[in-house]
Amino acid sequence: MPEIPLDPWLLTPGPLTTSAAVKAAMLHDRGSRDPAFLEIEARVRRRLVALVHGEESHVCVPIQGSGTFAVEAMLGTFVPRDGRLLVLVNGAYGRRMVTIAQRLGRSVEALEWPEDRAVEPEALARRLARAPAIDRVAVVHCETTAGVLNPLEEIAAVTARFGAGLLVDAMSSFGALPVDARALPFTALAASANKCLEGVPGVAFVLCRREELEAAGRRGDAPSLVLDLADQYAALERTGQWRFTPPTHVIAALDRALDELEAEGGPPARLARYRENMRILLEGMRALGFEPLLSPEIQAPIIATFAVPADPRFSFPRFYELLRERGYVIYPGKLTREPSFRIGCIGRIGPEVMRGAVAAVREVLAVMGVASGAPARATGAAA
Repeated sequence: MPEIPLDPWLLTPGPLTTSAAVKAAMLHDRGSRDPAFLEIEARVRRRLVALVHGEESHVCVPIQGSGTFAVEAMLGTFVPRDGRLLVLVNGAYGRRMVTIAQRLGRSVEALEWPEDRAVEPEALARRLARAPAIDRVAVVHCETTAGVLNPLEEIAAVTARFGAGLLVDAMSSFGALPVDARALPFTALAASANKCLEGVPGVAFVLCRREELEAAGRRGDAPSLVLDLADQYAALERTGQWRFTPPTHVIAALDRALDELEAEGGPPARLARYRENMRILLEGMRALGFEPLLSPEIQAPIIATFAVPADPRFSFPRFYELLRERGYVIYPGKLTREPSFRIGCIGRIGPEVMRGAVAAVREVLAVMGVASGAPARATGAAA
């Protein structure tokens, strides 16, 4: 196993392990109206738009807070007060969008799949054919409840065919999985600094089609002042400044993280590293008897879900603590139907860390007296 660092390796969907240089970028205090900071902020916005090749059509609107702040801002700004929203749900984060829309007083319905299945574009097409009044569709690109990669390109094609606007939660995919605004018709896409961009928590953003953002501003549909993307964009364009105090240290760290993304070779190179991390994890865990929830064709290279072992000596809290003592932090499961846990593959980590994590799991199982990671459905035990 690699030497345990000062901080543990965060094998989670975010926050995640960051580089020393990203951390160091936060060591300086910057005035929020100082020209030096405003230059950093403007550069970050340009670079984020460039990652989706959207320079001619899209703009970046940053917002303070976690990724959910950006999702709520996106839904509040782009779903008209008299509009109808359809959310494609195959996990907790899709369900969260339904809850947000309900709290905003929007007309919303869900089209649902089990947590271990991807969204089906054919079912979306049938639903839109039956309900032509639906004018917005929302989907999670990588649903980290289980780690499912939803077929974004096909979903976008169906949505465009029926004339609806597409709203994308790309929290756990942006910066690694490809999105090209020149080919993918989306109205808005929400993401944050602390996932595949390998920044730190505290700032999120929405990439949106400029003309649709300006139309939303004219309608004045946003029910929140702080989360009004059109108003935030107008202020940034007029003054170069945020309306309210920005997270200056976090934005400086994101600027440095974008330097590192570029130096690595951009999203394709980062995706290749994450895929190799996932390969090592899945092969190693299978060798210990663990069974991944998802089939390979829908497994995103972001986070994997495993059912807990059938062995009665297994306790997730103890499993977690013993791994934490060895320098690895994982996530509890979010499945509704069975106990599970999740291990992420993103952040400033590579194959050596993933091999070390698998070795730590093997060691912890031995300490717990658990002979195999096989779940109940694999051993034939009662669920």
